[in-house]
Amino acid sequence: MTSKLLQPIQVGNLTFKNRIMFPPLTTGYEERDGSIGPRSLAFYTRLAKGGCSYIVIGDVAPVRTASPTPKLYDESQIEMYKKLADALHEYDCKVALQLFHPEYDVQGVGKMIMEAGIAGQLAAKAKAANDLEEAEKQQKICDELTKGAYAKLHHDMQHFVTEASVEQLTAIKNSIAQCARKAQKAGIDAIEIHGDRLLGSLCSTVLNHRTDNYGGSLENRTRYALEVLQAIKEAAPSMMVEYKLPIITVNPDGSLRGKGGLLEDEAVEFAKMLDAAGIDMIQVAQANHTGNMGDTIPPMGAVPYNWTLGACEKVKAVVSCPVATVGRVVSVEAGEKILEDGTADMIGYGRSLLTDPDIANKVETGECIRECLNCNKGCVDAIQSRRYLSCVLNAENGDEETIFIKPCTETKNVAIVGAGLAGLEAARVAYKRGHTVTVFEKSDRLGGQINIASVPPRKDEILRSVQYYEKFLPGKVDIQLNHEPTMEELNGFDHVILAIGAHNMDLPMPVENSNVVSSWDILNGQEVSGKCVVLGGGLVGAETAEYLANKGLEVSIVEMMDKIAAQESETVLPLMEADFKEHNVQKFVNTRVSEIKDNVIYAVNTKDETNVEIASDTIINALGSKKNVFDDSKLSVPFTYVGDCSGERTADIASAIRTGYKAANEI
Repeated sequence: MTSKLLQPIQVGNLTFKNRIMFPPLTTGYEERDGSIGPRSLAFYTRLAKGGCSYIVIGDVAPVRTASPTPKLYDESQIEMYKKLADALHEYDCKVALQLFHPEYDVQGVGKMIMEAGIAGQLAAKAKAANDLEEAEKQQKICDELTKGAYAKLHHDMQHFVTEASVEQLTAIKNSIAQCARKAQKAGIDAIEIHGDRLLGSLCSTVLNHRTDNYGGSLENRTRYALEVLQAIKEAAPSMMVEYKLPIITVNPDGSLRGKGGLLEDEAVEFAKMLDAAGIDMIQVAQANHTGNMGDTIPPMGAVPYNWTLGACEKVKAVVSCPVATVGRVVSVEAGEKILEDGTADMIGYGRSLLTDPDIANKVETGECIRECLNCNKGCVDAIQSRRYLSCVLNAENGDEETIFIKPCTETKNVAIVGAGLAGLEAARVAYKRGHTVTVFEKSDRLGGQINIASVPPRKDEILRSVQYYEKFLPGKVDIQLNHEPTMEELNGFDHVILAIGAHNMDLPMPVENSNVVSSWDILNGQEVSGKCVVLGGGLVGAETAEYLANKGLEVSIVEMMDKIAAQESETVLPLMEADFKEHNVQKFVNTRVSEIKDNVIYAVNTKDETNVEIASDTIINALGSKKNVFDDSKLSVPFTYVGDCSGERTADIASAIRTGYKAANEI
């Protein structure tokens, strides 16, 4: 039976070869000036090569902004977009630009920032000339302008949609239309109107407080979006036009999720208006503008899979144009079912295509697909921290031009000791390159620490990382469980990769007559009782505390730093904090433990040097892990360490994957 995902579809004047789209994601791959450079080009080309039929370039600004996003506001920029379109068209992949305007006075803020920069340069010049009075004067001007620019930006982000003049809105509409014209000239296939941001804020009853023709009724609040659609169609008549329709959803507690968009009932009505106005496709998505990216791109366990699909189904029922769905559509099976049920026509695999860009090709060949964990650590966290987009499971993201699996020049017999993620990734890459691979694992299952990392609340989805290798490796790689190889065995191979992992480190302070267990043992199933005190508020400690609290135990966390779970994703942290609050988990931060005696923890508050005593029944050691040591002195063949045992610090998932990939790719 032919896969529904691989069936072509007509959208406007375009024919997509399949139903797999890459929805707009901020990548950070662009050059500093917002141009599409080698990194961006290689990333999008790799998606096209993987079989994706439709790629939307996210957040393309039609004006010159300070925002770190792609830009198309000048005729000179057309050529780079032509290069992008030509590269994707080689793989029969269509490309759209998602056009948006920030919800602030770009020209006003930009003018102040530019003037501040000039004053700063004059200050530096005067200082170099030893004119200290002039330098001080210009620096003061620079500081005041910079402060004023950020104050205006902060104000505008909250009030611009209400305060913007009709003239400003008209100018913005024209800039979007002219950007579409330039895109058409570049050979770009389609425009996606960003229905969030400025347009979504205008549509929203939460954010729009205007009293003119752009405020009040649904007809008025959506008027500008329809005008933008019409302006684009007039400026670029040969282009397919899609609209991203953001839905303000309702949380289980009745609170609203998102602000810049429409509640479901109004969104359905607006979809009818868009359909009547000639829109070619509607993408139904979660509304943003909440201050928490987790509302729009939710992490594992936060919301059900395909959680916006209900709204998508209602939109599809009232429009004649195709409809796309996005939002935790993790698996191919989920996408197939959505298409089979007729609840959507296109499937947006965003984070999933970061994890595995070959989804379409693998659906065709039957090869298993590496599925996204929805951990948000490499993608959402990176963008919020102004780093470039990546996936913890994909060592190639953002470096597709230079990092790829290279076929081996000579087939070698490779031994891999340890079947945690680093060892498993090394096995995959070594096999893909053409080597003969044997994996030795001393336990009775694959996965290493992932098996305990999956135990805390909301974390079971992390097991998908191991399940991929369980599907892919058998029959290709010799996997020997319950087998710790001898030195003689290892010396019979051409190359050895050591992925022997780490262990829960010992407590560094004196301990006397106390019940101490490790966090690893707890997550492996060891039962504890009474009042539990977790020593160490890092990621493992916080997750262990949450796990115990959910079992009904009284839990406290002791952490020497000033923050609990400092390494956790910003989209996950609010969920964890809410869980701590619900279960009354006590947190002792800035607290250094000096000794443990008779189940009493004696510590000092490092802020005020006061003594702290915490009585307990069970003390859980979660102070961190330490790499396992291997005596390699008798290895007579080349060897490489990967994962936890490869450096001074133990590895996270991303480091495990990348060290395993690199080691295997260099044999």
